[in-house]
Amino acid sequence: MNKIEESFYAYGHEKIKSTHKTTLEITKEDYLTEKGDCIVAIKSEKSCADLNNDLKNAIRKDGSKVLIKLVVGNEIETVEAYGSKKLILNNSTSMVIRKSEYIDDRTLAIRSNKSANDLRRDFIDLLKDNNVKIKIVIEVLV
Repeated sequence: MNKIEESFYAYGHEKIKSTHKTTLEITKEDYLTEKGDCIVAIKSEKSCADLNNDLKNAIRKDGSKVLIKLVVGNEIETVEAYGSKKLILNNSTSMVIRKSEYIDDRTLAIRSNKSANDLRRDFIDLLKDNNVKIKIVIEVLV
């Protein structure tokens, strides 16, 4: 099994709620409203469109396993999801990990084992700091 990995940084925000039950989103936007209950990180260095082509090609293989690791200091949350040949991966603002099989241009991975609401509350508390830097690691196993 081959592993392709890419990492980048984003930031927390005081309005992060992380209560959405089916999705988890990382965005390049530099603000967050009360409606953004799936967003776990803002001011991301990357969106779907910015990921390297090797990683995108690996995610676009049916059955590829996608691990998304959110790292704050020594704390890590890992989300397991799957790729699909149907993924578009060209949104220039954000990336969304979904529990469902719904795909649009923001979808990074589908059939996820966690949504924003499933992350540990003590971890979410770390994300509610405007200055916290979050390392995001995407690993694809094909």
